[in-house]
Amino acid sequence: MNLIYPSNCEACGDELLGNEKIICVSCWHLMPRTMYHLQANNPVVQKFTGRIPVQFGTSMYYFNKDTRVQHVLHALKYKNKKEVGIQLGQRVGNELINSPPVKDIDLIIPIPLSKQKLRKRGYNQSDCIASGMSERLHIPIDTTSVIRRKNTQSQTTMTVGERIDNVKNAFEVIQVNALVKKHILLLDDVLTTGATLESCAKEILKLPGTRISILTLACAIE
Repeated sequence: MNLIYPSNCEACGDELLGNEKIICVSCWHLMPRTMYHLQANNPVVQKFTGRIPVQFGTSMYYFNKDTRVQHVLHALKYKNKKEVGIQLGQRVGNELINSPPVKDIDLIIPIPLSKQKLRKRGYNQSDCIASGMSERLHIPIDTTSVIRRKNTQSQTTMTVGERIDNVKNAFEVIQVNALVKKHILLLDDVLTTGATLESCAKEILKLPGTRISILTLACAIE
């Protein structure tokens, strides 16, 4: 089948060789890692300082347009390549498996999509990433306790203030007992202003004894 329909790397487009799957060895090596998980007061944590209390925060890769990272995220979000998210999540899990701040996390909550967007896309890309992470870290995923109760507009061209207004009151906790006194890792694909993660975290932090950590697959270069 590979002779007729060769598999290509989702990051660079070159043909995959040997045991390579989804992303070639070269691209894994060249995708720019942040190594933020090794820095206590890293730029992800700093972004939320004064906004919400964050126990731990990190992004795995730097994001910029027309790069390998953008290509793999585009494949995950818009080309139905759910296996891309799973493999990326596995890589993230391998990276964090010995990270002390991750040891006491109780649940992974992928940022939920609205019903309309979920119906259109057919899946939540962050669920795919979470699946791979959970496999490596043995931390359960919760996709039912928090919902997105309104279909927010695309934030690509919005200012910081507009993004904050756009996602204000967008999330709701519907299973309170599942989250009380839990340390929750909020997971999203790309961090830009952090408005969406902040809005979701604020709803969770209203519950007694909850703590929030934040992880995104990539963070936009500013």
